Amino acid sequence: MSTITAVPLQPTKRSILVYLWIGILAVVLAAGWLATRGTAEVVALKGSNAQFLAWNKGRPGVVETASGLQYKVLKAGEGALPTKSDIAGVMYVGRLRDGTIFDASQQPTPIPLSGGGAIPGFVEALKLMPKDAKYRVWLKPELAYGEHSPDPAKIPNGSILVFDVDMLGFIPEAVYRQQMMQQQMMQQQMPQGGPPPSR
Repeated sequence: MSTITAVPLQPTKRSILVYLWIGILAVVLAAGWLATRGTAEVVALKGSNAQFLAWNKGRPGVVETASGLQYKVLKAGEGALPTKSDIAGVMYVGRLRDGTIFDASQQPTPIPLSGGGAIPGFVEALKLMPKDAKYRVWLKPELAYGEHSPDPAKIPNGSILVFDVDMLGFIPEAVYRQQMMQQQMMQQQMPQGGPPPSR
């Protein structure tokens, strides 16, 4: 008959128990933080405009101006900023909050920065962009069309608009107007049917 010698278990050190409880607490807190963050994002994306904008301005890289315009620099440009006396040449894609595209430029588009014709938030954003910059811009309804959408089927009243904008460059409005007049004069001087045949 064999005898088994019982070896008493050593008591667990107090420091190990402390580390164990700290680890458990950290896991519980991390799980709670992830659940709250995920819930906040869902509420923001599905919730009201105010909920979305409050959530969005807390995202990394998003800046909010005094007017409530929110933007994120996707590509930094360089040089001076345009002024209200300039015409900016841009390429852009406009989306609703859910990602639906409602407008996109097919070629470089001139936008007067004096505010004539363009929505106020779009003009404000362009004045923040140096040449060759690319920004993502969020316009609350008050900086876009508000409750007076030009096409409610495409852009519901009260919509937040999201634009990805490439600033190709800008020139003074007077220079732009002069270039347009010269181009029109040249077109009028050309015979109908194209340029004259070469000899």
